[in-house]
Amino acid sequence: MDATQATAADRPGLSSDDLTFFFDPLHTGVARLARAFAAAWRAGTGDAATETRAAVAALAAAGLTRWCVPEQHGGAPVGRPDGIDVRAVTLVREALGWADGLLDTAFAMQGLGSLPISLAGTPEQQAHYLPGIIDGSRLGAFALTEPDSGSDVASLQCSAERDGADWRLTGTKTFISNAGVAGQYVVFANADPTAGRRGITAFIVEPEDAGLTIEPFEVIAPHPIGTLHFDHCHVPGTRLLGELGGGFKLAMATLDTFRTTVAGAAIGMARRALDEALDRARQHRQFGLPLIEHQQVAAALADSATEYDAARLLVYRAAHARDVQVGRVSKEVAMAKLFATEAAQRIIDRAVQIHGGLGVKRGTVVERLYREVRALRIYEGTSEIQRLIIAAALR
Repeated sequence: MDATQATAADRPGLSSDDLTFFFDPLHTGVARLARAFAAAWRAGTGDAATETRAAVAALAAAGLTRWCVPEQHGGAPVGRPDGIDVRAVTLVREALGWADGLLDTAFAMQGLGSLPISLAGTPEQQAHYLPGIIDGSRLGAFALTEPDSGSDVASLQCSAERDGADWRLTGTKTFISNAGVAGQYVVFANADPTAGRRGITAFIVEPEDAGLTIEPFEVIAPHPIGTLHFDHCHVPGTRLLGELGGGFKLAMATLDTFRTTVAGAAIGMARRALDEALDRARQHRQFGLPLIEHQQVAAALADSATEYDAARLLVYRAAHARDVQVGRVSKEVAMAKLFATEAAQRIIDRAVQIHGGLGVKRGTVVERLYREVRALRIYEGTSEIQRLIIAAALR
C-alpha cells in the first residue's frame, strides 16, 4: 500500500462514521475491513477474465464475499438470516468502487448472480452453489437482458420448453457480466409466452450445458462480459429455480435488493475522483498559484463536495430503509441510484477537467474512473427508469 492511497482511503469522506444513525455496530467493522482491503488493492495487468478470478479469490480470502449470501446459507452473521444486509453490501461496494471498478463488479456479481438461488433455490441447489460463492471457487452471473429487452423486462423473448422432466432454452442474452468465467448462470426465460411476464421462469444453467455458446465482447471499462446463445440448450429439471412463472418476481426482488448498492459503488467512485481532484488542485500551479486558489477550480470542487455529500445521504437513507423499513421503499432506492450515479458522473467529469491533458491520458486514475462510472447510469435500471419510479410514487 502506498502512503498516498492509504491516506486517501482513510479520509473521513470514505467512511460511515459521520452518519452512524443509519447503521448498526456491525457495519463499522465491515466498512473498516472493506476500506483497508480497498487501500491495499493493486489491479493487475492481465486480461479481464484473469483479473476477475483473482479479484474474487482476494475478496473471498478477506471474508468480504460472505456478505453476498444470507446468514442461513453460510453468509455473514447479520441478525437477519433470510436476507442480505443492504447497508453492509453498500458500504463494501463504496470502498471497492473507490479502489477499482473491476473489483467492484467482481464483488457485485457474486451477490447478484447468487441471490436468486438464496431466495428461491431448493436446499440441494443452495448447498451445491452457494458455498463456492463464499469461498470464491465459483463465480456467479445473472442473465436477464436481451438484445431487444433491456428496461422492458416483461418483453423478453428467450423461451423455455419442456423436454420430459427437463427443459430446453432457446434465445439470446446479452450484456451478461461474468460471461465466460461464471460457474453458473441464473437465466430468465418464458415458459409460457401467452402469459406474458407471468410465464417468466428462472433456471440455473452451467457452462457445459449442451446448446449454450458464449460470445465475449469488450466494453469501455473492461471486465468479462458477453452474449449467451441458447440453441435448445438442455437444462435438467433439477435446475428449475423457484416456481414455474415466478421468474419475473424473483428477478425484480434481486434487482431491488442490489440497486441501492450500485449507488454505493457510485459514491465510492465519486469520492476517489474528488480525492484525486483535490490532490491535483493543491499541488499543480498555474499563473503562479495552486489551482485550488483559482476561483473557477474552487467552485468546481465545492460543487463536487456538495453533490458527493448529498449523494451519500440519499444512498445511506435508502440502504437503511431497505434493511429496516416495512413496506415498499422503491422511491427512496430510485432517488438514491438516480442522484448518486448522475452526480458521480459530474464529479468525475470535473476531476478530469481539473487534471487537464492528464485527465484523458490512458492509465491515470481519473481517466479510468471516467470509463468505469458510465455504465452505472444504465445497469440495474437506467436513470430514465428511476425517474419513472419516482414519478409513479408521487401520484
